[in-house]
Amino acid sequence: MKAAAFRRFGGPEVLEYLDLPTPEPRPGNVVVRVRASGVNRLEHYLREGSVLTNIPLPHVLGSDAAGEIAAVGNGVTAFKTGERVVPMPGYPLDPNDDRHAPLSAAPSYAIGGVVNWGTYAEYVEVPAKWVLPDDTGLEPEQLATLPMVLVTAVRSVKTVGGVKAGDRVLVHAGASGTGTMNIQVARALGARVATTVQGVAQAKLAAGLGAELVVDAQARDVVRDVLDWTDGRGVDVTIDNLGGDVLQKSLDATRVSGTVVAMGFVAGVEVRFHIRNFFFTHKRLLGTLMGDVADFRWGLQQIKAGKIRPLLDRVLPLAEAAEAHRLLASNAVNGNLVLKP
Repeated sequence: MKAAAFRRFGGPEVLEYLDLPTPEPRPGNVVVRVRASGVNRLEHYLREGSVLTNIPLPHVLGSDAAGEIAAVGNGVTAFKTGERVVPMPGYPLDPNDDRHAPLSAAPSYAIGGVVNWGTYAEYVEVPAKWVLPDDTGLEPEQLATLPMVLVTAVRSVKTVGGVKAGDRVLVHAGASGTGTMNIQVARALGARVATTVQGVAQAKLAAGLGAELVVDAQARDVVRDVLDWTDGRGVDVTIDNLGGDVLQKSLDATRVSGTVVAMGFVAGVEVRFHIRNFFFTHKRLLGTLMGDVADFRWGLQQIKAGKIRPLLDRVLPLAEAAEAHRLLASNAVNGNLVLKP
């Protein structure tokens, strides 16, 4: 099969278009013919070698895919050849961890393309239990933009954040991949959303997704604007995908007994916050990573219902994976990138 893989760590140029062995399904597994593969920033860091380097090379990246069943292994009865499917973007590698809750806290949990070969290829092997039928009606190029960001957003906003109809929610970085999806999940749940952005173009994008209050974080006092929007009360839930110095602002913008969900660290991995004000106001700070099958299934149902939509920037041939990574690294993307085998 053809695949975009790297034989050494480094810049985008290390991604090569190679001939690699086509996987054969082991018992309990399926081989998915990849019709489209999403590109995520995590893969940029993996290619650089800044996440881990103790993986066999050559290595194939990619967690997100849309495709169809090409072959089934012994014991697989849930799928048949040709059926449209979408794999989970992450799952436990050890079957003994299958019932771990939350799934992403399982000792053997891995995001696709981190340890095993991923979706930057014509074919990928996945355990059948971590594959869902695709009845969304989306084109593969659109669906491939969603798995990682969708399952993460549903987990953060719905499952961990507990957002419900009528809640007021603050979503940071509303024009980012996670931010745009967090807005859409909150709106699908019936919440009212405030969000932070940088610049007019980002503000327009966030407002178009349903954000009621859009605050330019470079020009405005985010906490003051959010408190004004909530008549001084603060939001019920804040989804913080930034970390760093932003976390204190998240806590300050959240109401008494409200919840802050931490699910990113773009602004920094180390945080400082006022501990007395935190526990005097009975606020909760919760962390989360990725999501479970139930989260992914709920998200796919919202897509089918038209409540959540993909944000596809452009599609590139799989052979141009290096160019996709250059675009990603230079922040020259508005939405998501997809590779097409």
